[in-house]
Amino acid sequence: MGRLIKNHWARLVVLSSAAYQVTAAVHAFFWPKILWDFLTKTLDPAVRPIPVLQIINLIMGLLLLAWEWPLSFIAGSSIHRSLEARLAFLPLAALASSLLYQGANAAIYYVIGMAVYFWAYSEGEMICAKPWTLPQRAPRGGGSRV
Repeated sequence: MGRLIKNHWARLVVLSSAAYQVTAAVHAFFWPKILWDFLTKTLDPAVRPIPVLQIINLIMGLLLLAWEWPLSFIAGSSIHRSLEARLAFLPLAALASSLLYQGANAAIYYVIGMAVYFWAYSEGEMICAKPWTLPQRAPRGGGSRV
């Protein structure tokens, strides 16, 4: 059995969460609602009459889909290979998603993805330049045979 490659697992979790966030943002254009409106009505102007929060969620979801899949112009770039950049951006996406009523599940999945990315980061995993590949191992034995 091989070892679990945590950044691939986290990528799949974040991909599904980003897809959920995009669908939640589109849904919220038709039925705008803040998740926390039972506590306060001060956030209601973020969703109506101008759909600011929906647009932010749509942009963040599409950006994360492009980043995690990745698109051809992002693949292999330093931003694509950076776990630190992901760990910095995912809390913002989770916050935007958690404010929207329809995006509450996406926020939970983002938190799970962040935890797995942090686990991968703490174990020293790296993201390869070519998407969905494994890092090459050093040859066993430590030296060359003569």
